[in-house]
Amino acid sequence: MPKSQSNKDVPMQSKECRLVFTRLRTQFEKLGQKFARLGQRFARYGLDGFVLALIASIVVAYLWPQPGIYLGAVDMQDITRSGIALIFFFYGLRLNPAQLRTGLANWRLHLVIQTFTFIVFPALILLAKTLAGGTWDAHLWMGTFFLAALPTTISSSVVLVSMSRGNVPAAIFNASVSSLLGIFLTPLWIGILLAATSGGFAPAHAILQLSLQVLLPVVAGMMLHKRFGILALRHAHTLRLFDQSVILLIVYVSFAESFSNQMFRRYSPWHIILLCFAMLVLFFVVYGLTVLSTRILKFNNPDTITALFCSSQKSLVNGTTMSRVLFPGFTAAGVLLLPLMIYHTLQLIVTSAIVGKRR
Repeated sequence: MPKSQSNKDVPMQSKECRLVFTRLRTQFEKLGQKFARLGQRFARYGLDGFVLALIASIVVAYLWPQPGIYLGAVDMQDITRSGIALIFFFYGLRLNPAQLRTGLANWRLHLVIQTFTFIVFPALILLAKTLAGGTWDAHLWMGTFFLAALPTTISSSVVLVSMSRGNVPAAIFNASVSSLLGIFLTPLWIGILLAATSGGFAPAHAILQLSLQVLLPVVAGMMLHKRFGILALRHAHTLRLFDQSVILLIVYVSFAESFSNQMFRRYSPWHIILLCFAMLVLFFVVYGLTVLSTRILKFNNPDTITALFCSSQKSLVNGTTMSRVLFPGFTAAGVLLLPLMIYHTLQLIVTSAIVGKRR
């Protein structure tokens, strides 16, 4: 080939490469826009990226459980324990002690929310189990009671209250107090139940472990709020992504253990469908009872909104954290967390629809 001809071909080839690159970039941009629109549609119904990531983590645990069950010098268990402590340290860093003190005044609202969170929820599951009969040996029943004994959500309830023009300071107060009360009340509920069935649970030890993993980091963060709180608030989105990453890791490890031990083989798709229906009924029963309570007590509209969204929510952050402490070495941890994950997804979908109607 003549030299002059090859020189002419070089610019032509580079031009074609640029053209192909431009077309590919355009296609990727269009694909990204489609995914963004799809994400917005999912978000309208409560199916945000985090919910989809939870589902993906379960799928990965099913297909590739080995890293989740590996025990070595540094394993997933060590990483999750460190991640849990950091979640609650950053949470304490964002808490303003002054806001907590001023929130004490509205005691009737707080009493309603905490009563529903820690008394009405467990009582409903105990009543349902009594009517159904049998023992608490079934892991899904135990997981449902564990869900009922958990605190309210840390952040989503505050967001929902804000979007519905409710009492945001009261929502922040109750989310914070509920998380702290859960350190003591959730192990007590689980201890009462397991003591009546197997007798092999020590609530005092669980409370001590939770105090070290949850309460101590929260208190340390609150003590540093004046100095570093503004940084935590400024980077709230980044910290939220960190929290979600730790939760996804805990979910992956829990389900990897359950899949590895074949703990799901006894459950058919109908069991899961029935569980979804039961979680939906549980939400609406609590929501309806809360509406009735606020009308009897004649709450104003902002306090009613706060009571509705704080009383009916359950925390996935606290649930995944406490499951590692309350049920150490439990091979069916994934089964135990299944009711909580279903309830968490359904509460996002339903409350998003309710907020959409209120706005």
